[in-house]
Amino acid sequence: MSPPTAATELPVADADRARLRQLGYKQELKRGLSLLSNFAFTFSLISVMAGVTTTYNTGLRYGGPASMTLGWLVVAFFNACVALSMAEICSAYPTSGGLYYWSAKLAGKEWAPLASWVTGWFNIVGQWACTTSVDFSLAQFVQVIVLLSTGGANGGGYMASKYVVLAIYCAILILHGLINSLSIRWLAWFGQFGAYWNLAGVFALTILIPAVAKERASMEFVFTHCYSDDGVGIHSKVYTLAIGLLTSQYSLLGYDTSAHMSEETKNAAWSGPMGIVVSVALSSVFGWIYLVAVTSIVTDIPSLLDPGNDAGGNAIAQALYTTFKTRFGSGVGGILCLAAMAVATFLCGTACVTSNSRMGYAFSRDGAMPFSHVWYRVNKQEVPFNVVWLSVSVAFVMALTVRVISSI
Repeated sequence: MSPPTAATELPVADADRARLRQLGYKQELKRGLSLLSNFAFTFSLISVMAGVTTTYNTGLRYGGPASMTLGWLVVAFFNACVALSMAEICSAYPTSGGLYYWSAKLAGKEWAPLASWVTGWFNIVGQWACTTSVDFSLAQFVQVIVLLSTGGANGGGYMASKYVVLAIYCAILILHGLINSLSIRWLAWFGQFGAYWNLAGVFALTILIPAVAKERASMEFVFTHCYSDDGVGIHSKVYTLAIGLLTSQYSLLGYDTSAHMSEETKNAAWSGPMGIVVSVALSSVFGWIYLVAVTSIVTDIPSLLDPGNDAGGNAIAQALYTTFKTRFGSGVGGILCLAAMAVATFLCGTACVTSNSRMGYAFSRDGAMPFSHVWYRVNKQEVPFNVVWLSVSVAFVMALTVRVISSI
């Protein structure tokens, strides 16, 4: 089959533009994304490497291996149900507004304003918080990598202060803002690179980690062992296991990205829904395999969670560092694995800002945000430049606020 020409692509572009006009909007963003690119953004944002890496301590402390490995399957099932429903709605309403626009259409005329306003604000604040969480976790993870690279906590390695971590976080946000100020052609490249990096990284680490480990946990331990840190003050096993599920849920969120990118996607009524379904399916499968591989080297949970260990209490970093050091006499291999995870987290943060900015663009287009006329603008590159930097700024303020409160 010959590749599509400009003549064959034109009817599709006209159909996308006409459908968007039917939904009440004119085409302002550049439709430069293919089905692959749309999927790549969502897969890169879900990023099971980033999700598992940054929340592994939580799952290990609350419920232990069983809450993560078996809990992942439970969460994946319900996420699949939600994703299929969202994909069907996205096929009917392929707009950057996504969830809040769908709420308006499905709630009926009487409840549409309230439903869309509440959904929209929950969605955009959640996305701001997601960007904050991903990028701040990355800043802390960079601190751990530096600590291990300089000898570890027990070897007098460099432990960055909270102000240095905040500076690293600020630098990461600025980089993400700069990347998202580029045209959609460059953003598509970053999205696809993020997807390939996650696939290759999960594949490589899933083989490498168990192969290097001299000591491995039994399958019984990985799938049935429950653990609860006695120092957390929670005495309900059910509640403890529920908190442990946060590792799985955090790692499988963000699949509304395909909807938010739909106004920049060709054949959006098909590509958007497919982006949602395929990204969730692949993330669920590859994420579970990756999680099992990582958990296979967990043999002493209290020591991995100990704040006095080489990695300063970061369980996954300590496990990898110890595994490679035991096998080769040096933890360099483990540090390289952590660096690969850090790159995946960085690319996840890039996609977070992209999705966030498109949601903010659509929300301000409908006049739902303060100073909407400022945020509802696109530059010569057909990118919502102002709202990109709004997203970055709000994410910084969120982290700064948490830091100030924690210091009181």
